[in-house]
Amino acid sequence: MAKSDNERNRKSNDRSRGAGPRKSFSPKPSGKQNSPTRRSGNSNLIRLNRYIANAGICSRREADTLIAAGNVTVNGKVIIEMGYKVKKTDDVRFDGRKLNPEKKEYVLLNKPKNFITTTSDEKGRRTVMELVSSASNNRLYPVGRLDRNTTGLLLFTNDGDLAKKLTHPRHGVRKIYHVHLDKNVSIGDLRKIREGLELDDGKIEVHAVDYVQGGTKKEVGIEIHSGRNRIVRRIFEHLEYQVVRLDRVVFAGLTKKDLPRGHWRFLTPQEVINLGMIS
Repeated sequence: MAKSDNERNRKSNDRSRGAGPRKSFSPKPSGKQNSPTRRSGNSNLIRLNRYIANAGICSRREADTLIAAGNVTVNGKVIIEMGYKVKKTDDVRFDGRKLNPEKKEYVLLNKPKNFITTTSDEKGRRTVMELVSSASNNRLYPVGRLDRNTTGLLLFTNDGDLAKKLTHPRHGVRKIYHVHLDKNVSIGDLRKIREGLELDDGKIEVHAVDYVQGGTKKEVGIEIHSGRNRIVRRIFEHLEYQVVRLDRVVFAGLTKKDLPRGHWRFLTPQEVINLGMIS
């Protein structure tokens, strides 16, 4: 009973002091909330240093140095703020040069037969793009062409500058083919190929040609630096041979080692560097 009297006295004293039930504190808006900026959590924005790194200019850390030095503009304005974020559609420039925000990617395919080298086909035929569809979310393009029935190495990239370099005749990119023919190739015809043949569109010179080691005389390896259309097939057709199988085994220093037919892989950083050094 005494305990109950004490509790009543405590509650009475609390009421006399204005005590009441506890309430959670919820501050009212002050009217001075921060407005959204380029640094807010927008999934469509990426950090400026990452944008620059994806464009292949330098690493992210080095990009921070370029930004701090005032070498980078966004939509015409110099940005020196670390952590600044941009949209992919923004006009971002380094020393006045417009940058492409896509990360450059390089995919090597060992192409099988019955695929055409094009991004789409109005006749519904199968294209090489089906074979590399899982490689990237970026839009990749084949570098050069391989005939539908020609197998072997085919490079895909979104690096337009490199693609132009690898396909321009001035650079003479090295390509080696393993050719299977319908009959034995004579030593005399190999000599003619080495000396250069006069085709309909001009003389063609090869870097090397010989029988494939361990193969028959129907199998020839040929190294060319020309990018002319169907050039290997035309060389042998000119000498009245029919190409039964044609396989590109080396392209710009890249090989088919450990790459089964129909499979693809990303280039290594060193391979990308080597391609960039082609002059």
